Amino acid sequence: MKKQNEPILPSVISAKEYAALSPDEREEWRAVHPKHERLPKWCFVCYGIAALALLIYLAARIFPAFADLFNQNVSEIFRRTLAALTGWIPFSLGEALLLLLPVIFGLAVWYAAKYRCDTWRSTWSFVGILVAIISMLLSMFVFTFATGYHGTTLDQKLGLDQKEVSAEELYQTALILAQKVTEEHENMTYAADGFSVMPYSLPEMNDKLLDAYDTFCKEHKFIDHYDTRLKPVMLSELMNYTHITGVYSYFTGEANIDVAFPDYTIPYTAAHELAHQRGIAREDEANMIAFLVCMESDDAYVRYCAYLNMYEYVANALYRANPELYTKASNALPADVKGEMRAYNSFFSKYQHSTAGTVSGAVNDTFLKFQGTEGTASYGMVVDLTVAYYKHLGLVSE
Repeated sequence: MKKQNEPILPSVISAKEYAALSPDEREEWRAVHPKHERLPKWCFVCYGIAALALLIYLAARIFPAFADLFNQNVSEIFRRTLAALTGWIPFSLGEALLLLLPVIFGLAVWYAAKYRCDTWRSTWSFVGILVAIISMLLSMFVFTFATGYHGTTLDQKLGLDQKEVSAEELYQTALILAQKVTEEHENMTYAADGFSVMPYSLPEMNDKLLDAYDTFCKEHKFIDHYDTRLKPVMLSELMNYTHITGVYSYFTGEANIDVAFPDYTIPYTAAHELAHQRGIAREDEANMIAFLVCMESDDAYVRYCAYLNMYEYVANALYRANPELYTKASNALPADVKGEMRAYNSFFSKYQHSTAGTVSGAVNDTFLKFQGTEGTASYGMVVDLTVAYYKHLGLVSE
């Protein structure tokens, strides 16, 4: 004999089993198990957090001072905490979750079809749960990183006078960088393929960059120093086709590095992603912070990589402005350095016209423009900052 409120059906049934029930059995099952048709309370909490995140994001876009305050205080706590929680994992958690997305999506569809979407009300309840999860991911972006796009610009923080630059200013800056590269290249070892060889492991490079950040942060209070672990991307060779050499995963707090690119690109890229991890959101500014930090390093290879990567940015801009001055600047480089640059062009030709690179570039460009930047063109805007930096030092004249 059935006791009061005791269900006559299993607590979990498939959509097919539900359809086979009589109207009375369906009514009784819904009366005992209404949770499938009601939105869980935690979803409303997620919606509330998302609404708060939206208000914060809008305020940051309107008030740069608020964006700085939130990014350097509240967001810094989130970034530091996430980095600490995931830092002990020897692989990139963000990459692993990305690779598992098809599996997660498939399991969600299977679970919804078999157990959750037995009525229209339960279907909408499940959709509401998915929306709550997505809203939390977007909220995490705001709380950890997004306000950094809208704060005080780096030239203001560094006291630089950033203006449009002339071909002559580009030329002077290129010569300065060529001289720095020449000074550092004496200590480099070059392999038969033309590339310089990083004389230590990725963890050792990680420590050298953290030491350089420690020095830089003592003089610049708008960025905090803390120990973190760079994460090499497991599928770096495939990542080459996307033309992405590094990525900061805001939802796991990890700085991820493509280690299949030539050695001389890795320290500078790593310093760039570490800048993102510390709240420097704009791409040109992350490039500039990476350059300034690497110059603080007591390691010759880290400095060499920074000078050469920045020289390439400036030289590309100079070539577009004045090819003759570009040729004069490139003549100031040692043969080994020119060989490394030619080797890179040969290396990258394999990936240059990939569909993955075109798609990822378009997605990244759209995302960056939505954040109020110049899109992927903002990477190259570090040239203006570099010229302004050397003008500030009195090494470049107008």
